[in-house]
Parts: sequence; structure tokens; C-alpha cells
Amino acid sequence: MLTEPIDPPGIEWLRVSPKYVTVRLVEWALGNVIMIGLLSLPLVFVQLGWWRWPPVWLAIAVPAAMLVLALWRLVLIPRQVRAIGYAERDDDLLIRRGIFFQRTMVVPYGRMQYVDVAVGPVERSLGLCTLKLHTASPGTNAYLPGLPAAEGARLREQLSARGEARLAGL
Repeated sequence: MLTEPIDPPGIEWLRVSPKYVTVRLVEWALGNVIMIGLLSLPLVFVQLGWWRWPPVWLAIAVPAAMLVLALWRLVLIPRQVRAIGYAERDDDLLIRRGIFFQRTMVVPYGRMQYVDVAVGPVERSLGLCTLKLHTASPGTNAYLPGLPAAEGARLREQLSARGEARLAGL
């Protein structure tokens, strides 16, 4: 993989499971079907003669624009999943994500208060989980989605042990 200018040198990034694309597609489908359905209600009401406003062109344009935006997001999902990576170093965990707006986050082990593993119904059916790292800073939004369940459990135990060791000053 090519490294980006914001990546620290010499890092071997580990990727999340490709199955995470399925999780993101299910989330995409549920959210966009509901949103486009709701945005299409004015068109239905205008066509049934229940409403005179908005004009038909506006009642068509709004859900159509949302559909185009939703399809664009659909195209980006596989690339967004491939852009998620993590790397364990001696003193910290690196997490990267993003295509257009890239972000590389460094979470020192000594700042971790606890490590949480969460699974939703779609993730559970695919054998995946999301690792959440809680630090003293409420602004830290460190999470790593799409990990195989065994890797998530291993990381939880390893990161917790490293965090306790760094916190104790060992």
C-alpha cells in the first residue's frame, strides 16, 4: 500500500475485514431507503391532489438529489473500508481512516482508561466487532470498526494490559 504524507514512516498498517463492506451497505440501505421514502412523501401527496404546494418539479427534485447523493456514497463505501487501518507500536496504537479527509490518530497506551468491544446484529452475523478506546479526553473518538471478533478480543486484552502497565509506570 502507498503511504500518505500524514502517515508516520515505517508503519505496517493492518486492515479491517472486507466483510465490513457488508455492514456499511446494510447501514446505507436502511438509512437511505427511509430518507428517500420520507422525502418522496410530498410528491405522493401532490400527485394524489392532497397538496397544492410544493410544485411538482420541487417534489421530484428533492428526492432525486438525495438519490444521487446516496448513490455517490454507495460507490465510496468499499474504498472507505479499505482506507481504515491500524498499527500497534511499543507505546501507542495508530488508527487511520478517510479518503478525501484523511485522519491518523495516535492513542497512547498510558492514556487509555478502558477498551470496549461492541457488536451489532449485522456485525455479529458476520463475525465482526467494533473496538472502542476510551481515554481521559472526551474529545477522543477512537474506534476501530470491522475487526474479526477474535482480533477484537485479542486487541482488547492486549491494549488493556499495555494501558495498565503504562498507567502504573512499569
